[in-house]
Amino acid sequence: MAAKIGWGIIGYGVIGPHHAKAIAAASGAELIAVCDVDPKRERIVRDHGYKVPFYRDHKEMLRKEPRIQAVSICTPSGIHYQGAVDAARAGRHVLSEKPLDISLDHMDRMIDVCAKAKVKLGCIFQRRTDQNSILVKKAMQRKIVGKLVLADSVQKMYRSPAYYRSAGWRGTWKLDGGGALMNQCVHGIDLLLWLMGDVESVFGYSDHLVRDIEVEDTSVSVLRFKNGAIGNVIGTTSIVPGQGCKTMIHGEKGSITMGDGPLKCWSSRLVKGNHQTREIDLNKMFRTGSRVKTSDAVASDNKALSSDGHTIQVKDMCTAIRRDREPMIPGIEARRSVELILAIYRSWKTGREVSLPLRKSRKR
Repeated sequence: MAAKIGWGIIGYGVIGPHHAKAIAAASGAELIAVCDVDPKRERIVRDHGYKVPFYRDHKEMLRKEPRIQAVSICTPSGIHYQGAVDAARAGRHVLSEKPLDISLDHMDRMIDVCAKAKVKLGCIFQRRTDQNSILVKKAMQRKIVGKLVLADSVQKMYRSPAYYRSAGWRGTWKLDGGGALMNQCVHGIDLLLWLMGDVESVFGYSDHLVRDIEVEDTSVSVLRFKNGAIGNVIGTTSIVPGQGCKTMIHGEKGSITMGDGPLKCWSSRLVKGNHQTREIDLNKMFRTGSRVKTSDAVASDNKALSSDGHTIQVKDMCTAIRRDREPMIPGIEARRSVELILAIYRSWKTGREVSLPLRKSRKR
């Protein structure tokens, strides 16, 4: 059996423990050390049962722990690039929490430095590991719904005033990079782009209508995809109760809906000028192997997040390192959702339709 991939965690706030749990559950990984600037977090690491060295400086951790081969970046979104760049320069592979970072400059720097260091750069988007997401992706590849017409991502969530007060970086432009879209709805936006392809232009309205924050808690945008379809993104953390993530895709021959209930797929054909529609069981049509089913409990409680999707991505990164291939969601792919969110913000600020790409991305 191949030796386990040694793993370090940079940042042990809300999401760091999920990475630790995923590393412990992944057969090919081993937690070597944890780093956090807050010394009080060491006690939390111990309470979680991890008897590993604790550091307050990630550069010191990387220098003193040669067994670390990969790191999880779990710091505030606006400083993801700092830990990633330092890790790459130290020859370590990088798995960043979502979003990859909050600016094009930071993301492109991460991608470039990891490429030059010849290390892997991946990003966590666990909704792609969801069983239903895998089925819908296969259905899209099979073009079951025909020519694409309309696609919607609706993410109606609740985050309390206490949530935004729980950490000084939450709800700020500087470190959170935005509000409902950048922090919570980036998951559904990534999923929409994965299924539908790139966006050509966007026009959006956003504002902080309920929460006392400088970024948005409510946003509605209209998208035009490069494939000609039209769509929208609705994202909020201001409604009670949270209602989760719903993705709806409509084509000339059928429709697919997932989230907020069972996965549904309909397909139709013209018979004497009328459409005859039938429901398709995608579970029977495709065999997807072992995948998780995510829960929408996190729509109202950020602490209700399951670690199953993280475990799949940690395992995948270990395999990518051993086989010298790209991870499930490489940096260049994770960049797309952030670029679309930044375009929505630009539309909000200017009151104009914004074309994409905002800037040509670098390729590995």
